[in-house]
Amino acid sequence: MGKAAREVSARERIKTQREQEARQQQRRRLATVVAVVVVVLTIVGGGWWYVQSGKSETLTGALAPITIQQDGSVVMAKPGVTKPVLDIYEDFQCPACQAFEQFSSATVKNMAAAGQVKVVYHPINIFGQEPALGNTMRASSAARCVTNGEQWIAFHDRLFKEQPPETKAGFSLDDLVKWGKEAGVTDPGFESCVRGQKNAEAQATYSKRILDAKLVPEGTPTVRLDGKVVDNKVAFSPASLRQTILDAAK
Repeated sequence: MGKAAREVSARERIKTQREQEARQQQRRRLATVVAVVVVVLTIVGGGWWYVQSGKSETLTGALAPITIQQDGSVVMAKPGVTKPVLDIYEDFQCPACQAFEQFSSATVKNMAAAGQVKVVYHPINIFGQEPALGNTMRASSAARCVTNGEQWIAFHDRLFKEQPPETKAGFSLDDLVKWGKEAGVTDPGFESCVRGQKNAEAQATYSKRILDAKLVPEGTPTVRLDGKVVDNKVAFSPASLRQTILDAAK
């Protein structure tokens, strides 16, 4: 086989592999969304206990300190709190991740503020096809341009609030800059960082490392407590999630 033929063959193998990965990601997202729908239906139709378990909390006060790590993960914890550890693997483009934010974000923040858990956010990219791939990469690399912890979490929350459909282009650079400034970002280098997608390569590398390590076996969101995957029925039920975290601290 000649060199040209080998190169064509290699490109075809890479293309086939990427298509397979995209299909696997689609199946994982579908499974997660279905699980979320089941939880919602259970909450609606399962009686008083499920309604109480599914009721979202409201924020009770100031957040725990938020520290941006060198690898791109973000820690929210009071000084000295090292366990239990709640790892949240999420994609800003993922509808199920948006639902997790709506259901359980306040619980996570309240418990971190009370010194009951150390929370670690892991923004990653699970989409392999456009326009969702471009959407999530623009958003996640822009989040890396925010260097202040409080501003980062405000920007993080805004991204989920403004999440576009998977089938439409969204998270435009103009919007990302605007939302960052509205989240309180005053760093003069923020806008150029966002518009130049300065952190895209670092974000892609981080995301690949997470996926290669199989830390998100069912797609996003994946919530791990002290390394063990938390079932979606618990993760999306604020009362159940709270009790599970309290039990882990015993």
